[in-house]
Amino acid sequence: MNKTRTLIHDIVERIDPFDGREHDVIQRVLGWLDEGQEPRLVSKFILVDHYRRSLLLVNKSGRWLPVGGPVEPFEDPRGAVLREMAEELGPRAAMVASVAMMPLFITGNAEAHLWYVVAGDEKMWLETDRQELDGHRWQPIQDVLDTNISELDPEMHRFTRKLLSRI
Repeated sequence: MNKTRTLIHDIVERIDPFDGREHDVIQRVLGWLDEGQEPRLVSKFILVDHYRRSLLLVNKSGRWLPVGGPVEPFEDPRGAVLREMAEELGPRAAMVASVAMMPLFITGNAEAHLWYVVAGDEKMWLETDRQELDGHRWQPIQDVLDTNISELDPEMHRFTRKLLSRI
């Protein structure tokens, strides 16, 4: 197994599954890696203001989503979070936010989506990429759970419930 696959295997193996669906994704991704495949990875992240119990979501094409993007070949998924944060929320946000060392959550079918938690603050300076995003908002955690899933990433409620079980 090459260095990148070994790193991804270690990351995925260490995720504590929240439910059976997440367990199945973990097993599928580990199987791909054990077979020598290079799964397509996406690093997603949610800025969490722990004090105000709110999450930052961005609007893309009318849906409220986590920020994120593809992991480049030979890139560490956590490094992809830092890169995407600087690109989509501005370099100042990337300098002051604190990215978790490991993803909290994993989803996906044909690709693996690694969900990282980033400690942020509703008052932090954001310079969103207006060509990529149609806006952003901080939303109380309970309001995220009360939002119709059709307005969110399809896995947002599961991520939020897992997050609540850990904070």
